[in-house]
Amino acid sequence: MEKKTVAVLFGGQSSEHVVSCMSAANIVEQIDTDTYNLLLIGITEEGRWLKAPSLDAIRDGSWKESCEEAVILPDATKKCALLKCGTSWQEVPVDVAFPVLHGLYGEDGTVQGLFELARIPYVGCGVLASAVSMDKLYTKIIVDDLGIRQAAYEPVMKEQLSNMDEVVNRIEARFSYPVFIKPSNAGSSKGVSKAENRDGLVKGLLEAARHDRKILVEETIIGREVECAVFGGGSVPVEASGVGEILAAADFYDFDAKYYNEESRTVVDPELPEDAAETIRRNAAAIFKAVDGYGLSRVDFFVKEDGEVVFNEINTLPGFTAISMYPMLWEARGIDKKTLVNRLIEHGLARF
Repeated sequence: MEKKTVAVLFGGQSSEHVVSCMSAANIVEQIDTDTYNLLLIGITEEGRWLKAPSLDAIRDGSWKESCEEAVILPDATKKCALLKCGTSWQEVPVDVAFPVLHGLYGEDGTVQGLFELARIPYVGCGVLASAVSMDKLYTKIIVDDLGIRQAAYEPVMKEQLSNMDEVVNRIEARFSYPVFIKPSNAGSSKGVSKAENRDGLVKGLLEAARHDRKILVEETIIGREVECAVFGGGSVPVEASGVGEILAAADFYDFDAKYYNEESRTVVDPELPEDAAETIRRNAAAIFKAVDGYGLSRVDFFVKEDGEVVFNEINTLPGFTAISMYPMLWEARGIDKKTLVNRLIEHGLARF
């Protein structure tokens, strides 16, 4: 049987570029090369698309020195990537794309729209699910409609910060300190901060505005940070994994605590108050379906001391690094990384 070609896209222009490269290396390592040919396409932080020569080149970063350009052609009659080396062009048919792109311009529906134009099947959520899940404000609107408990929030637009006193007064009239400040569109906790007072709030708003024009200020939820992996969609029933708990080394699970602090730990199937784990699994599946999820997502919650479960956020392209919870949770259910990755590819192929 002729092997199909998987185009793995990684890197990207978002603040999560490095995490994307780490995830991609782990995913590529698990793809069954007896079944699939690999086309590795790296996107630099400046937005240049290049063909990566090997897995090792992803790991050591040397792919950025590649002289061979590689782009997905939007022509639906071609269903291919276009490679350019020197003055010569080559069309390479693509059977399925695997976008391992975290954050903006990858997890927000933009690259998914390119695959839709090209009619190339792809792994993961579609344009709508990716866009609304990347935007925390619109996710909250959907979750409100489901009646699922989440942190109370106040949206702030970047342009409103020109009248900082008015914004601060509005937030202080609604919430007591501490509060959390988050860019509406960002991942891996980039630009997220915790404000204990007015000065911290102002600094947090300005920091969040560096990452997005839309900002959320949320009440502080005191509870354990837990996550649930979801798979399915389309003709495949939606499945929710067990629950994993984050034991953050920092005050909260920010970017550095996630990827650079060795004291941060994860625990699979922690002991939780009665019915909390089942509520998490049920709510994770409900939110995934409500955003029209397809393929994979990781849904994050808090569990308060009294057992109340509070939704935090959904990630439609969760990390696949060595410490990432998504593959870890499925491994705890007997699905190893190789099986999981190839299952995701098969599900992507069935999209169209």
